[in-house]
Amino acid sequence: MNFAWQSVILVLAGVLLLRVAGRKSISQMTLAQTVVMISIGSIIIQPIIETSVWKTIVAAGIFVGSLIIMEYLQVRYNFIEKFITGKSKIVIENGKLKTANMRKLRFTADQLEMRLRTNGITKISDVKMATLEPNGQLGYELMDDAKPLTVGEFKRLMGEIILKSPVQPAHQASDDIFQELKKGHSPPNFKDLH
Repeated sequence: MNFAWQSVILVLAGVLLLRVAGRKSISQMTLAQTVVMISIGSIIIQPIIETSVWKTIVAAGIFVGSLIIMEYLQVRYNFIEKFITGKSKIVIENGKLKTANMRKLRFTADQLEMRLRTNGITKISDVKMATLEPNGQLGYELMDDAKPLTVGEFKRLMGEIILKSPVQPAHQASDDIFQELKKGHSPPNFKDLH
């Protein structure tokens, strides 16, 4: 029975410690965060095999505390961030692969193409700039001709078209099916439906 209570305490302590460490999926974690999370998982299972629950919680707390200190130092000092987390590396520039950077990252063209496809990109030549981020995700900017049309751009284009076209006379009959509801009248052929 004591074993069951210890397991519950360890699970609750693990959830609390991981909550303090921050919400990130494995793919978004930096190298240091991944090491700490794996270490916490390994430490939390130890008391089930051994005896000391409180030593385990303290050790896991030390890991989380060290992670918080490392993250604080990374925010404060750029050279520490560069050392612990690393910086983004350019893998595509103006539609061309940066093979030297890819070799340093041990990142193959097939891996890059897979990430591009999952982002809906079918041609490397459509990519203006792509970076491999420290958390392993791909950041990218498309060439102007390959970018999707935004609402703001559409409104601007429509404004230009409207200004160039002659003014059309206003249509007398309203096709707005909500207009009659606003006025409080029923549609003219509403009675025909019954």
